[in-house]
Amino acid sequence: MTVVDAPATRPERRLEAALTLAEPAPRALGLLDQVGLWANLGVSLLGTATAVFVLQPGGFRPLSLLAALVAVVVGTLIGSLALGLSTVPGAQTGAPAMVLLRGLFGARLSYLPTTLNVLQCIGWGVFEIVVIAQAAEQLLPWHHARVTYVVAAGVLTTMMTLRPLGSVRVLRRYAIAGVAISTTYLFVQLLRHPLPPLSRGSWSGFWISVDTVIAVSVSWVPLSSDYSRHSRSPRKAFGGAVLGYTTTQIVFYALGLVALATVVHVSSDQARLFHDMFGAFLAVPLGWLAFGVLILRELDQSFADTYSTVVSVQNVRPLADRRVLAVAVGAVATGLALALHIAAYQDFLLLIGSVFVPMFAVFVVDYFVFARGRPWDTSTSAPARWSRLAPWLGGFAVYQLINPGAVSWWVSGWTRIAGWLHFTPASWMSASLCSFFVAGALTLVIGALTGRRRVASG
Repeated sequence: MTVVDAPATRPERRLEAALTLAEPAPRALGLLDQVGLWANLGVSLLGTATAVFVLQPGGFRPLSLLAALVAVVVGTLIGSLALGLSTVPGAQTGAPAMVLLRGLFGARLSYLPTTLNVLQCIGWGVFEIVVIAQAAEQLLPWHHARVTYVVAAGVLTTMMTLRPLGSVRVLRRYAIAGVAISTTYLFVQLLRHPLPPLSRGSWSGFWISVDTVIAVSVSWVPLSSDYSRHSRSPRKAFGGAVLGYTTTQIVFYALGLVALATVVHVSSDQARLFHDMFGAFLAVPLGWLAFGVLILRELDQSFADTYSTVVSVQNVRPLADRRVLAVAVGAVATGLALALHIAAYQDFLLLIGSVFVPMFAVFVVDYFVFARGRPWDTSTSAPARWSRLAPWLGGFAVYQLINPGAVSWWVSGWTRIAGWLHFTPASWMSASLCSFFVAGALTLVIGALTGRRRVASG
């Protein structure tokens, strides 16, 4: 594979991302820049409320607080290691995530995962804008202010996307300190309320909760090289992602769990749950100030989703100007946020995990094992590699057999397939881990067979 070394000159700090894929990616991000980026992306108001899916995994008794905290740590460590590993190819080659998939599937076949990634990035961007607006409404409940807040969040998101590397540096310099102070303050205030016994509850459904946490981390895997391609070295990209993301995701899930265990009523109505969670933060003394900091920081989530949507589209249209795409994508996300409300969030997470966990396994084996020491073809003429679809689909099927989610017609279909196969998932099975290992093992087998055929034909 081709490794691109980047000179670490001081003027390069002022460089911005290239406008098209025809231009080289400036290597402007150091270790602290990337720690700041991923630490901020690990912070999420969504994470605090969706901690309920960790505490109460679907179809199982509620976990104990101890089991839920362990699930958060285990899921975050697994997901963050995958995230860190996924940054390395981008830092080595200088190519964004979806362009790297040309080497895995071929140029034209890479359009399939690119389409899926665009859909998930727009979906995440819409979710984040909706959350920002909903949180702002509770902070400043002006009459009919939702439209104003949605539009403001969409405009600010688009402005950040127009200068992505500058936005990363601003996040590193200013956002982390504000987030650290605000989060510590909220923890102190919430922990003044008595916690229930840590062991009260169940450990059944533990791996479902782990999968939910992994899914959040893995949702960044198809985006990571969009940022690590600007890293000065693969080591700094890996270290920045693992250190930054692990720390803050654990902290914010834990904040959500503490709130759920003390002052927030657990509700199956997601809109109500978000309202109650945000209300709990506002209820503490000076909570409005800490909450306001977190609302402003949430913009980095919508920014990252929008920028990665832009770069993903460039895989199909390499000469498209990212500034034009940024405005278009920002407008679409803002328009959808005006029309949609948060719903079926857990199902969305699990679906993302089931698609991208096995695909990442295929990529890891092919890139780090079979392509080691060889050029990785990211050209627009990269030949189709249909054989790599098989392990991806195999891993996806394993995920669905173990955890098909909660959409009734989808669950019914996979339940029938499991019945035909006489397969009943054991309680210890993690859909994420099992699908990853199956997809990786199938890639090893298929790669070995196709490699031998090439040698024999040569």
